[in-house]
Amino acid sequence: MTSTSAPPAAAPVKVGALTTPPPRKGRSARDRRLSRLGWGFASPALFVVLAVTVFPIVFSLAMSFSEVKVSGSGFRLGAFTGDNYAELLTSERWRQALLFTVLYTLGTVFVEVVLGTLIALVLERLSGGRGWMMALLLLPWAMITVVSAQLWAYVYNGVYGAFSVAYEAVTGSEMNVLGTSVPAIAAMSVADIWKTTPFVAIIVLAGLVMLPDDVTEAARVDGAGAWTVWWRIRLPLLRPTLAIAVLFRILQAFGIFDLPFVLTGGGPGNSTESLALLGWQVMFQNLSFGPGAAVAASTAGLVLVGCLVFLKAFRTQVGESEDNR
Repeated sequence: MTSTSAPPAAAPVKVGALTTPPPRKGRSARDRRLSRLGWGFASPALFVVLAVTVFPIVFSLAMSFSEVKVSGSGFRLGAFTGDNYAELLTSERWRQALLFTVLYTLGTVFVEVVLGTLIALVLERLSGGRGWMMALLLLPWAMITVVSAQLWAYVYNGVYGAFSVAYEAVTGSEMNVLGTSVPAIAAMSVADIWKTTPFVAIIVLAGLVMLPDDVTEAARVDGAGAWTVWWRIRLPLLRPTLAIAVLFRILQAFGIFDLPFVLTGGGPGNSTESLALLGWQVMFQNLSFGPGAAVAASTAGLVLVGCLVFLKAFRTQVGESEDNR
């Protein structure tokens, strides 16, 4: 009688990613101690950040919803109220400042993105001297806005300014650029574009350098022209970089203060008065702290909403989930 032995059990098969990972162990006492040490070292810096950023924001928001009473010894917050925002929404001056700020932001950012992209394309094709050109481009951006605004004020001066002298030599008539609404807005936009276009150009150039060359070469091999390669391949790949540049410029342009403060003071009339300049005048010149805080809070809210809408529209890679395909 022959005895049959049972076949050996098959060994478990482990296939790469199908292998069940070992259970995670809790952090050791050393890791917890290092974590507490790290938070201890970072706590002074975090306290400073909270003191200079978070606290002023919370305090100004509370001030915008309060009845602020000013006296010789200072001011104090009174009862909770929404009268400041009601006064804001019914103010023709606030609506005019909002319209100017929105139109100014859209116009200047659009021109800066177009010019900055063109300059970045030129810099990308430079075989030599790119570093020197980038250094020259950064000079306007590195200049303090108040200083550059004062320089442009000399250029636009109605008596001895270079623009006024050139305009009179060509047309035979005098023109006060900063004394008329539309020319003043255009002059301020030119000063802003001159200063901030290099910033956009540097960001776009960094995005162009990081684009993969194999996709472009494959399109050229397939017979695609230069315009097709740019419009169908490079521009879509460059969209996240352009979105970052546009986002930064919207944040800066919507809160513009120093340029109209130096060039026009918000005039002529209120034609160049931005929301930031309006808030400063209401709070520190009129000493209306509640309405001034409401102007600041409404400006911050509009910027936040605009940035969220922009990020959603352009599907930038900042943490949002991709749309369902």
